[in-house]
Amino acid sequence: MITEIAPAPERVEPPPTDTRGRRRAWDEAPRWQIYVPLSIYLVFTLIPFYWILLFALRPAGSTSLVPWPMTFEHFEKVWNERAFGTYFQNSVLVGVSTLVMTTLVALAGGYALARFDFRIKRTFMLALLCTQFVPGALLLVPLFEIFANLRMINSLSSVVIAETVFQLPLSMILISGFIRNVPYSLEEAAWVDGCNRLTAFRIVVLPLLRPGLIAVGSFAFVHAWNHFLFALMFLSDQGKQTIPVGLNTLMSADSVDLGALAAGGIIAAVPVVLVFAFIQKWLITGFSAGAVKG
Repeated sequence: MITEIAPAPERVEPPPTDTRGRRRAWDEAPRWQIYVPLSIYLVFTLIPFYWILLFALRPAGSTSLVPWPMTFEHFEKVWNERAFGTYFQNSVLVGVSTLVMTTLVALAGGYALARFDFRIKRTFMLALLCTQFVPGALLLVPLFEIFANLRMINSLSSVVIAETVFQLPLSMILISGFIRNVPYSLEEAAWVDGCNRLTAFRIVVLPLLRPGLIAVGSFAFVHAWNHFLFALMFLSDQGKQTIPVGLNTLMSADSVDLGALAAGGIIAAVPVVLVFAFIQKWLITGFSAGAVKG
């Protein structure tokens, strides 16, 4: 006798719950709570830049809130009459030289801190960190005495050396963190293939450090470009001054040429803005990579 098997009852699926809406309600902020504070911050950030452009581009004596008719007389004045062309060349020379020297020395020191163990390593790292608490103004007197004995006063090389010394501790710490993120087994594999330590570092490690080197180099360049004290103290000849000191010459106790000062500020800011615009991708990657280990 054949009996029919009753079909199994259909499984009733529970109604889907709107977890996305619940997650949005509890975990995600509404868009206006993000955009409104950012818009307010953007307005307060851009107003000073617009004010500088206004003074730089409108004619002298004008009180208009719109730079029209537009004029470039202030730029011509500071570039030709105020010798900002010379200041610009000196700042480029100091910034690029500081970038190269800081990167090379910090690369060697950072590799030693990352790959070698020695007795006073922790003490040396602590000393590097402690130097960041020393303001640059305290270094003026001893550095001036050293450069005076070496007859390097009123020379751009004295500013480059001072800027490099000031940037080295932080740069060495950052680069040592970048190198620690590169597996040591890669260098060992290169040694097995017949490379010495220097060749393995150049072929294997150095290409992987490009974001970190760009981050450290850009930081050193911007600091040397904007630094005022070292150039003011070590350079007495006007033909060897840098842009920050040149901006200071536009202000006197009796009057301030706002148009020329605004034009000089734009000339000083444009190279830094261009540098960060081209390297921002590698800059963020480099600083995040150096912050993982250390």
